[in-house]
Amino acid sequence: MLVNQILSMKASGDIITIRPAATVADAARLLSEKRIGAIVVSEDGRTPLGILSERDIVRELSKSGAAVLDRPVSDLMTRKLVTCTTGEDALAILERMTEGRFRHLPVVDDAGEMIGLISIGDAVSARLKELHAEKEALTGMIMGN
Repeated sequence: MLVNQILSMKASGDIITIRPAATVADAARLLSEKRIGAIVVSEDGRTPLGILSERDIVRELSKSGAAVLDRPVSDLMTRKLVTCTTGEDALAILERMTEGRFRHLPVVDDAGEMIGLISIGDAVSARLKELHAEKEALTGMIMGN
């Protein structure tokens, strides 16, 4: 299954972003309100500059304490952003996430603008649907259907 198919199966195509100058407290509030695990950092809502996850916040909280909540998102965000494109395969996405030990992957077009966000849950769900379809096809061939 390709990334564009995964995006089409998602309940919402909304991409939640936050500006780099926003506070970590603002990001934590948004993560909680939207019930999401990561937020893309962007000045314009289209060009990804980085990503901030719940894990990033918790790790820094353990080091710096509550003062981290007043710091800008840009201080904590992951700047070396890994992305994917719509033509990539779900299995390749899963491998990239596993190797990189991250759970969210912005989807960008040829111009580098975001068109979606894939979570590891999205990729796993797509892969399971693929495997189920393969199983059904093989069962049909064996049974002569």
